Formats: sequence, structure tokens, C-alpha cells
Amino acid sequence: MQGTLINSYAPDFELPGIDDEVHHLARYLEKYQAVVVVFMCNHCPYVRLYLNRLKQLQQDYQEQGLIFVGINANDSIQYPNDSFENMKSFAQEQGLNFPYIRDITQEVAHCFGANNTPEAFLLDQEGIVRYRGLIDNNPTSPENVTVPYLKNAIAQLLNNQPITPERTDSMGCSIKWRH
Repeated sequence: MQGTLINSYAPDFELPGIDDEVHHLARYLEKYQAVVVVFMCNHCPYVRLYLNRLKQLQQDYQEQGLIFVGINANDSIQYPNDSFENMKSFAQEQGLNFPYIRDITQEVAHCFGANNTPEAFLLDQEGIVRYRGLIDNNPTSPENVTVPYLKNAIAQLLNNQPITPERTDSMGCSIKWRH
């Protein structure tokens, strides 16, 4: 699945959030310099390994106009742990400091071409995908990360520098598509 290419416009979305609000990508682009869309879910061990790093990046860059948006596209019929109600309790337990929204139809995940949880897409203020892929090169051991891909891409974007690399192959759990 190809999905959205680097340097192409990300698909707009209007999706329900665990805060019972509708989250619209266009509104985020009006308010922020950059948006990181992270496809994630409640049960994936990789997401759980990365949550503190994601929350830290949100905290470190929010003053510079960045927002993370977590999207759960997993089929909650096959994976009840990923239901909307469970997303609410997961976000509370984990102390998420960014919006967590539900892609019930899986259309947004398909349009982005997301494959895994977690998989990050960094968008500039125009809504153009500038980076896609891994958060860093060591899911299990934050202290042994040698390449913080997403952090580097965010810093490069916010400093108007070319982003290198623009793409890495994400790893984690597969998105649980409906049959």
C-alpha cells in the first residue's frame, strides 16, 4: 500500500476524539507550525514502549508550535481492547498529553498508507508530509537510541532545514484491518 507520498498533501480528516470533540486536520494546520500524526493503538507493545518518548517530544516541541495527534484505526470488533471506550481509559492511564482520535472506517489510515503502530507522519503547516516512519532506532531501550529519526525531522522542519532521512520503514504491530 503506497499511501501518501513524501512532499504530498496529507489526507484531511474529521474524526472523533476521546474528548468527545471532532478533530479536524485543517484546524490543526491553522494553529500549529507542524503536526505529527501517529498511528497507534492501546494494546501494541511497541506503542507502549514509545509512549513516554512521544509524550516527551510533545512536551519539548509544543512551545515551538508542534502538536501530536494519535490515531487508532484498529478494528475494535476483532480487537475489543482498541474500542473507543478503552481508548479513553488507556489515555487516562497513560497520561497522554496529545489528542487521541478514532478512525472507525479506517479510511484515514488507508489514505495515509499507514501499516504499523506506531507509525509517525510529520506534516508541515501546509499539510505536506515531510517525514514518515520510525520514531527512533531502538524501541526497547530509550537510553541506547543512536538515531532519533522523528525528533531530528521535527527539529529540521522547525528550523527550515532539509529533512534527512525523509522516510524510514516503521516497525511495530500491523494495523488490524477489518475483513
